[in-house]
Amino acid sequence: MRGEATQGKLGMYLRVLKLPSFAADHESLAQTATEGSWSFEAYLAELCAREIADRQERRIERLLRQSGLPLEKTRETLIEDKLPLKVRRQLATLYEGGFLKRAENVLAFGLPGRGKSHVLCAVAHELVRRGHPVLFVPAYQLVQQLLAAKRDLELDRLLKRLDRFEAVLIDDIGYVQHDREEMEVLFTFLSARYERRSVMITSNLVFSQWERIFKDPMTAACAIDRLVHHATILEMTGTSFREQAAKKRGQPQAEATT
Repeated sequence: MRGEATQGKLGMYLRVLKLPSFAADHESLAQTATEGSWSFEAYLAELCAREIADRQERRIERLLRQSGLPLEKTRETLIEDKLPLKVRRQLATLYEGGFLKRAENVLAFGLPGRGKSHVLCAVAHELVRRGHPVLFVPAYQLVQQLLAAKRDLELDRLLKRLDRFEAVLIDDIGYVQHDREEMEVLFTFLSARYERRSVMITSNLVFSQWERIFKDPMTAACAIDRLVHHATILEMTGTSFREQAAKKRGQPQAEATT
């Protein structure tokens, strides 16, 4: 009875201390430790190791939920052999995430269907697995959020909330047709992150066409200057993956990169 009471108290203490892995494993591991003649230190070290691993796993799961990343666009589903050689070499470094510490940007350009979104999402998934907070957001959605925050006098608060993410992946920036107010809030966002936090962008428009996004040549030039000052640029050339998939339709095939 005394042993059961002690175990009950121990379980309660561990839950109060928010040590769920300790609480779940301490009894079974104690049996293993007794049978293996472990020292007390070895038993405690193993419990700590399990708690740390469990916390890391739960943190990554939380970061993935918060990221909004498409779950299917990962490194595992990316067909890297179909990417340009230079891009494949750049990816090896980007997966490591060192650019985040340097607040550098990653910009992927190419015509539709070249794999821009999939490539940057694959990088973002790897960053999350390494414990980095990342946010995926379509360009039109980000602009609407910024506009709503500005209207409600909450723009500074939204920018601070977005600043919690080490990288913000803005997808399809070339498809957004901006009026002057939309242009201003997007420029404000990019300026706020300049040399502080990373931005990852996919665009079907090369820089020479960015006046179509920002309307104003001077604003477009300023935005480009901030983005490329510290940046890795991925040039997604080659044949459309969607066209390749369409040609193979009806035949057994691996999932096409998107």
